[in-house]
Amino acid sequence: MAEIPAIDEIVELYRDVIGHYDPVRSSVTVHVSFYPYIGINQTIRVRDGQIYVRIAEICREMPIEIHKALAFVLVAKLFRRRVPKQARELYSNYVSSPEMRERATASRRERGRKVITGTSGAIYDLEELFSDLNAKYFWGTLRKPTLTWSAKPTFRILGHFDSHHDTIVISRSLDSTDVPRLVIEYVIYHEMLHVFHPTVHHNGRRYNHTAEFRRDEERFENFEEADRWIEQNARKLKRKVTKGKSILRRIVR
Repeated sequence: MAEIPAIDEIVELYRDVIGHYDPVRSSVTVHVSFYPYIGINQTIRVRDGQIYVRIAEICREMPIEIHKALAFVLVAKLFRRRVPKQARELYSNYVSSPEMRERATASRRERGRKVITGTSGAIYDLEELFSDLNAKYFWGTLRKPTLTWSAKPTFRILGHFDSHHDTIVISRSLDSTDVPRLVIEYVIYHEMLHVFHPTVHHNGRRYNHTAEFRRDEERFENFEEADRWIEQNARKLKRKVTKGKSILRRIVR
């Protein structure tokens, strides 16, 4: 088993890479620390003339050559320079490996927190809608993840499937008499397809909407009508959400 690099060794890597891009700044003070991010996340910042690097805790055992590749990725980003292809591919292949994906998933499950507000809305019930759609499009065989309305109304993301917490979240902005049933059915059906068609990992990239996914999405009988309604009412949903926030701010004041 390879020896885990010491912080001082990693700091020297960053100084070397900084010197590669800007020799004048090669003596800058660099601070490197491991941080309990949820999943894989790395950051680099300049504060008071010093450089601070935070590396995800689950990457603590990265080999030194991967740390060097990451240093090139982060420093190039900081200096707005092109990342060397070899460094980019070396780091990407490492974090995309099955072992690192498993660590990231475990980290999200352990540290992530999912707000569950329930399935019963003022107008629509997610349990009922899921059951109807399951029977109609999946022969009643699709396993049911946790279903919940979002904690707050949103307009940019109307629904999403969180595979790490096995949860379908639907925006509370859709729980309204202004929203046709076929629209919320379409949003739920789209998220159900993410359960039916899991994310595909290929060459270090993630594919959520595969050709098979898109094919099945168009099986929804009101696909074009629902898609058109969302496109035409996006601004209306935004105004409604924004208005609610403005009222809340006035109440708080």
